[in-house]
Amino acid sequence: MAKNKYAYQGTGKMAKATGKSLKISPKHSVEICREIRGMYLDEAKEYLEDVIQLARPVPFKRHNKKVGHRRGLKGWAAGRYPTKAASHILDVLENAEANAEYQGMDTENLKVIHISSHRGFVIRGYIPRAFGRATPFNTPTTHIQVVLGEA
Repeated sequence: MAKNKYAYQGTGKMAKATGKSLKISPKHSVEICREIRGMYLDEAKEYLEDVIQLARPVPFKRHNKKVGHRRGLKGWAAGRYPTKAASHILDVLENAEANAEYQGMDTENLKVIHISSHRGFVIRGYIPRAFGRATPFNTPTTHIQVVLGEA
């Protein structure tokens, strides 16, 4: 089995989890990860559940070209509700929580020390067109890394 390398190299007791080759948008996952980095675990899970239910928008600060304004954002106007990416990141967070519980950590006092998303490989696909041509129809994948620690 391959050893996973994390972008975060820390010391002390921590719980880690990864999501490899998730079929979600890398741009959406970057914005979500930036938003929940440093939050307590319960707060981050509640935030992601609100995004899935279209109750709270995610501010798009980097990938915000032609992104409309959303009500409820403080200090930033552009935002969206990336529900698919939020549900996959929520699954990885819950996996990290289970790993922390298995290690005997205090699950009530966990904090997201590190969370990052990286582009994975691209699943190539083509749509046949007229006159023997084809248009590429590719699916991007994303790798998610989560590290939780006791606050």
